[in-house]
Amino acid sequence: MKRLLLSTLLLGAGLTAAAQSNKIAFTEYDLPNGLHVILHQDKTTPTVAVTMMYHVGSKNEDPRRTGFAHFFEHLMFEGSENVARGKYINMVQSAGGAVNANTSFDRTYYYQILPSNQLALGLWMEADRLKSAKIDEQGVETQRQVVKEEKKQRIDNQPYGTLLENTFSTAYSVFPYRWTPIGSAQYIDQASLPEFMNFYKTYYVPNNATLTIAGDLDVNQTKAWVEQYFGSIPKSNIPIIRPSVTEPAQMEEGRRVIFDNIQLPAVIQAYHIPAQGTPDSYAINLLTTLLSGGQSSRLNKALVDNQQKAVQVASIPMPLEHPGLFINLAIANMGVDAQELERALDTEIERVKTEPITDQEFQKLRNKIETEYINSISTLEGRTEKLASYHVLYKDTNLINTELDKLLAVTKEDIQRVANQYLTKENRVVLHYLPRGR
Repeated sequence: MKRLLLSTLLLGAGLTAAAQSNKIAFTEYDLPNGLHVILHQDKTTPTVAVTMMYHVGSKNEDPRRTGFAHFFEHLMFEGSENVARGKYINMVQSAGGAVNANTSFDRTYYYQILPSNQLALGLWMEADRLKSAKIDEQGVETQRQVVKEEKKQRIDNQPYGTLLENTFSTAYSVFPYRWTPIGSAQYIDQASLPEFMNFYKTYYVPNNATLTIAGDLDVNQTKAWVEQYFGSIPKSNIPIIRPSVTEPAQMEEGRRVIFDNIQLPAVIQAYHIPAQGTPDSYAINLLTTLLSGGQSSRLNKALVDNQQKAVQVASIPMPLEHPGLFINLAIANMGVDAQELERALDTEIERVKTEPITDQEFQKLRNKIETEYINSISTLEGRTEKLASYHVLYKDTNLINTELDKLLAVTKEDIQRVANQYLTKENRVVLHYLPRGR
C-alpha cells in the first residue's frame, strides 16, 4: 500500500512539472472591425488550424425559433459569394485538409485543419463566408431536410435520445437553456428566409467572432493575411441580443416521468450549479471525476460492480456561460426499478457529503484531472479550441496556462463543501425514464 501511494504521488509530481514547463505562447489582438484574433505558433508538424468561434448559441434564439444556431452550423457550408454551392468542404479536402463545426448553448465553432502551405486559402474561405454566405431559399430548404433528419436519427429515434432535452426543459423555467441546441424541427419549418437573413446579419459579424489560427505559421505573414482578408469587412451596428433574464433559485424538488422506447429504466438527477470559470466550478469538476471518472470511481464501484443495480452510471457536469447543471445518470440493471435505483444514487451522494476522501483517493483524483487536462491541449485542435473558448466564454485567453492550477488548488474540503451546497433535493429535478407500455 505504501509503495502504491508513493508511486501515485510521484506520478502527480511528474505531471505537474511537465505541465508547468510547457506554457502555451500566443498572441492576441483586435482588428478595428472588432474581430478578435489569436495566433499560436507550433512548428511540430506542417499543419495549421484555422477556426472561427461565433459568440452565438441556442441561448440567443427566439423561443419561437429554437434551433437557429445549430441550423446555421449547417447552412454556413452551403457556399458564399466566391465559393460555389456545396463546394466548401470539397475545396478544403482537395487542399489536403479536414473541416467540421459544432454548436453549443453558448457558441458556434467552425474549424479547418490544413497543410501549412494552405493557410492563406483557409483564411480567405473563412472571410468569404463571414461577409457573404449563401443564405437563400435553395440552401435553406436543403439544410431544413438535413437538420430534421439529423434530429430524427440522433434524438427522436434513439433510446434515451431525448434525455438532455427533457432534463433542461424541466430544470429551467425562464432562462433560455430550457431548450437544447438541436432545437425544434417545427420552428425551423415555420421560419422564413428574412428571419434567417436577420440571424446571419446579427450574429455572423466580425465584432461577434474570434479567429484562432494555430500551427506551423509565420506570425507576421499571418497577421498580414488576416488584415488582407478580414480587415475590410465592416463592423456591425446591429445590437447583439444576449439573455437578460435570470433563472430563479429553485426552492423545491421537481419530478417528471418520461415513457420512452427503452428496455431498462433510467434515473436522471440534475442539480443547478454556478457558471463555468467560477471558483466552485473547479471543485464541481473534481466532484464529477470522484463520482464517475473511470472504473474505480465511486458510483461505478457501488452501483455497477458491488450492488449490480445499474448497467451504466455517469456524473456529467454541464457548466455553461451562465449557471448550468450537474447531472447524475444511471441506467437500471434487469429487475431493478427506478425508485430503487434512485435510492442507491442518493446513498452515494450522501456518502460524498459525509465521508472524508482518503489521501490516496484524492491523489488519484488529482492525477486523473491533470492527465485529462494535459491530454486535452496535447493536440493542435485541442489547443486551438481552448484558446478560442477561454477568450469567448471566460474572457481570459491565458486560462490555457492557468486553469490547471485552479483545478489543482481544489482541496478535499472544497469537494465536500460543494457537494453539500449544491447536491440538495430542493436544488434538483429528477426524471425517471420508463419503458413505454409497462
